[in-house]
Amino acid sequence: MKVLVIGSGGREHAICMKLKDSPLVSDLFACPGNAGIEGLAKLTDIKPMEFEKIYDFSRKEGIDLVFVAPDDPLAGGLVNYLEERGINAFGPRAEAAIIEGSKAFSKAFMKRHNIPTADYEEFTDVNKAIEYIKMRNKYPAVIKADGLALGKGVIIAEDEKDAISALHEMMECKVFGDAGSKVIIEEYLTGREVTVLAFTDGETIYPMPSSQDHKKAFDYDKGPNTGGMGAFSPAIGYTKGAERETLEKIIFPTIKGLKEEGRKFKGVIYFGLMVTDKGVKVIEYNARFGDPETEAILPLLKTDLMEIILAIMNDNLASINIEWESKIGFCVIVASGTYPGKVIKGFPISIGDLDKRITLFHCGTAKKDGKLVTNGGRVLCLSTVSNSMDEARELVYSEINKISFEGARYRTDIGKK
Repeated sequence: MKVLVIGSGGREHAICMKLKDSPLVSDLFACPGNAGIEGLAKLTDIKPMEFEKIYDFSRKEGIDLVFVAPDDPLAGGLVNYLEERGINAFGPRAEAAIIEGSKAFSKAFMKRHNIPTADYEEFTDVNKAIEYIKMRNKYPAVIKADGLALGKGVIIAEDEKDAISALHEMMECKVFGDAGSKVIIEEYLTGREVTVLAFTDGETIYPMPSSQDHKKAFDYDKGPNTGGMGAFSPAIGYTKGAERETLEKIIFPTIKGLKEEGRKFKGVIYFGLMVTDKGVKVIEYNARFGDPETEAILPLLKTDLMEIILAIMNDNLASINIEWESKIGFCVIVASGTYPGKVIKGFPISIGDLDKRITLFHCGTAKKDGKLVTNGGRVLCLSTVSNSMDEARELVYSEINKISFEGARYRTDIGKK
């Protein structure tokens, strides 16, 4: 099969690496891809939201399957667009991807289907939101942009001043664009944060090994939210009891509820969870592989990824057995110094001779005059599969300083907590 992967990050690099290993894949393409993906696939400079160009390219190249990996084209309906024109596409249709595309929708959906989540209110008027935050007077308070914001549209306000500032920035200054036109003010949950990804064809559900992302920019969970600075799998503290509860009260009801509402979900679904002393609750849904969780989880996959994709698309996921390595998947992001703020691109990257046990995923890289340069906030991801967390941490952190570019930084505490 000829396969086209949409996207340009570390997640897409990990996906491409798995697809390249499949005997079912003859030719691999990516749009737009990055400098690391270039070694695996033929790149095109088409952007993920250029639907017509993606369709034209797919027809011209005889693409058999388009794997839509990022959030924007999924929520925007790229799968619908391609399927309606006779191109096979992997990923949820827009009517299902809305569970990520709109926080307000996902919260109302959970309420309708009795899926445990934090209490919340939604607002489109900044003055009413401020009035509510003053009346509520509970901190920390979680303030979320309703729409997609590259994983950064969540602010945890420690006091009234922070909350009001966040509301002004989101709703009036539009720091997250139109995504912040509507906001959710949510109860702050405490406990252990866990991510569970799952393959599903809308009927059968195959959860992947659990994982834990690290969203904050700096060590010890300090600083603003990012798209993720590192991850490991399986998550610590996700007990068999918590797993059963998640399946019964969250995962099964979510897939069932979407189907009942005419939003059958086919693809990869992401459950951002908090294991609290009052049970497991949903923090957020994503309608695709998470990043950087993918760079920690996919290296553990033993089953052919393309075989899984085809089973999902043929509504036949129950017919296959998905196997995983019983080891630790671990990754750390090397980011640009100002990330998640405004990032200057184009700095030359130097990469030393890395230990062969390290897999280097490119997240935000490009080639300029034949040389590797930075092209995003999260630049590179060092990933490994190890027998223990200590072994994984020791290996990655002993090798990470072989990566250098102006302003390069990383968290030193991934997997430590």
